Amino acid sequence: MGKNQSSTDLTEKAIFAAGCFWSKQYFFSQLPGVIATQTGYTGGSKTQPSYHDVLSKTTGHAEAVEVIFDPERIGFEQLTKFFFEIHDPTIDRRDKGGQYRSAIFFLNEKQQAIAQLLIDRLAQNGILATTTLELAQIFWPAEERHQQYCELRNLKPHNAYKARFD
Repeated sequence: MGKNQSSTDLTEKAIFAAGCFWSKQYFFSQLPGVIATQTGYTGGSKTQPSYHDVLSKTTGHAEAVEVIFDPERIGFEQLTKFFFEIHDPTIDRRDKGGQYRSAIFFLNEKQQAIAQLLIDRLAQNGILATTTLELAQIFWPAEERHQQYCELRNLKPHNAYKARFD
């Protein structure tokens, strides 16, 4: 994990899945208030899955990003809105093993409620998200070669999608 250290020791965690985790980690790591990000796998049945295991589409894991943040600088609601802005949540990717599904792995009832509220707001704006809300399970860190993939290769992903929260 890496990113600038916060001025406070109080941190929170969020876990998001939205397709390939490389660009999503890059985008989240750029946000003020985000202290650290890590790519990994969650939501499946295999203990300590590898990238190869997840690619097999038999484990049920999603490629995800764990975000450690300073809630005094950025809140879970802001992170979740941003999550909806960096991918198209209307594309259902659950049918092929779910590796690239849109999912929010909530850690408590407050996160679940906020995520559901935002999904409902998207629906009110005509955006029918296929995003699932799943109770967070063990987050298995991805192999080192998948951490900070874009930064280490000097890649600057482009984000063409923007959700609406009017």
